[in-house]
Amino acid sequence: MGVESMGAAARWWYALKPASWPKVFVPALLGQAVGAASAGRLSGPALAWGVLWTAADIAFIVLLNDWGDREVDALKRRMFPRGCSPKTIPDGILSARAVLGAGLGAGGVALVLAAVGGVGLGRPLLLPLAALCLALFAAYTLPPLRLNYRGGGELLEMVGVGGVLPALHVYAQCGSWAPARFMELLPGLLALSLASALASGLSDEESDRAGGKRTFTTGWGNTWVRRASEVLVGLGALLWSVRLGVGVLAVPVVLFFGARMVRQSPAAVTNAFGAQSAYKLELHRAIWWSTLTLSAGVLAASWGVGR
Repeated sequence: MGVESMGAAARWWYALKPASWPKVFVPALLGQAVGAASAGRLSGPALAWGVLWTAADIAFIVLLNDWGDREVDALKRRMFPRGCSPKTIPDGILSARAVLGAGLGAGGVALVLAAVGGVGLGRPLLLPLAALCLALFAAYTLPPLRLNYRGGGELLEMVGVGGVLPALHVYAQCGSWAPARFMELLPGLLALSLASALASGLSDEESDRAGGKRTFTTGWGNTWVRRASEVLVGLGALLWSVRLGVGVLAVPVVLFFGARMVRQSPAAVTNAFGAQSAYKLELHRAIWWSTLTLSAGVLAASWGVGR
């Protein structure tokens, strides 16, 4: 479908990038599972709150990231007029003003949900933790810090997606943001989150460099980033196997899709956008499916299978 023929609903659906939602929903679900296992029961209200809050958080992240990257996205469109997918603002799918307004509105909804949830669930730290999640993203892509442009954005993404976000959901379920189960699996989750963050810059290497962004890919190059991502996937599997008993359930999943990712690696060179997409798809499968397996394993080990 051409941009000109897209209706309003299709434009907003495209701008919200539903294919990227598991990047946030999957670690959130893991946090809910760990929190429920720590509490000894699954709280339906906390789970419902988590789904609503995460949806608002995703809208905040996706829309404001497009707004913050609108200039470098326009540059990429000029550099590769036929080589990359439509860009929300440069290609006129939505205006910059609409994207900014909706993104800020989603952030406001997330804060209201956190305040209401804090009272309703008896979790007074929900609002501060939610505000920290939003602040980490703001530091990532918005002025004045814009660490995704100045350097270190990938590390900030690792902390936010792999640490603070699941901790928020752990806390919503059990009232503690750092129970022992969570701290045991956290190192592996951080390693996998960093792998994803590094690989996300592969498809924007030349446009980011031309636009003045300082990322690991622009600084160290395509090959180094692919190798680092692959090592981090293996490290994540290793950490889950030695630090968390049920982590061994997730290890075969990580290794299976990680091997597929490595097989895609030689073709995923600079500007090979299709091959890079295939490479990142296997990386995401390694992270998302193993994390879902781990979530189920945590609950099963805590409650007893068949009990």
